[in-house]
Amino acid sequence: MSRPDVVDSVAALRARISDWRRDGLRIALVPTMGALHDGHLSLIKIALERADRCVVSIFVNPTQFAPSEDLDKYPRQLARDLDMLATAKADLAFTPDVSEMYPAGFATRISVGGPSAGLETDFRPTFFDGVATVVAKLLLQAAPDVAIFGEKDYQQLCVVRQLCRDLDLPVEIIGAPTIRDAHGLAMSSRNVYLHEAELRIARQLNLILRKAAAALAAGAGQEETIADASRALIAAGFQKVDYVKARESLTLTPWRHDRAGRVLAAAWLGKTRLIDNVEVPTA
Repeated sequence: MSRPDVVDSVAALRARISDWRRDGLRIALVPTMGALHDGHLSLIKIALERADRCVVSIFVNPTQFAPSEDLDKYPRQLARDLDMLATAKADLAFTPDVSEMYPAGFATRISVGGPSAGLETDFRPTFFDGVATVVAKLLLQAAPDVAIFGEKDYQQLCVVRQLCRDLDLPVEIIGAPTIRDAHGLAMSSRNVYLHEAELRIARQLNLILRKAAAALAAGAGQEETIADASRALIAAGFQKVDYVKARESLTLTPWRHDRAGRVLAAAWLGKTRLIDNVEVPTA
């Protein structure tokens, strides 16, 4: 199976999009940082169900990494990624370098309020500014009808939706269900950092969050339930818990029992930070 075509400049991307538009085709975008896995392939599947052509961007975005984070170590494996895109039948890979996305003199940054407050921002204060800026650029560059983002990065999904509403960007944002391994661990490019003993611990994250969500749905006290989940993560072997929180699904404001909710968490195993979230069951 042949690999998708590859373009690495905005001009070439727009030229291809223009050709498709002349043919009346509907276009989907799947933004990624590469190191693709089955979770990414599930996004492409949804994209091709919703559009005639699928563009997958592969760009490790430096503006969303703090100086102390893993930008230099983040897995980069373009040849393997392109093979996976061939399997998924993506039509085009957009693989810009940093100078293409942030040319000399670049001086603009987008800051999104609302759902960006708290959770990740408490620990990565510049993260969502970097995400919002690069996502806005990608949406303007590719001008898709629809873009697909995974629910594993749930706060990011909410931020992107807010971005598009506030800036009147004419694209439909679709949240795709989290893809998990056979043990329930959410698929992530950073899972490659985990050795076998850490993987066994990591697979407890989803179970502990589901237990907390079920307790909340059954009427348990929120403060006690969240504290129990944090203690359970430490008991399971996580070194540090950044947060476990219950939030409303749409706004990410503190959860109330009469609203749709999510339990979100971030915790550390060695030098690897894992995030996950689960829905609070409804009757």
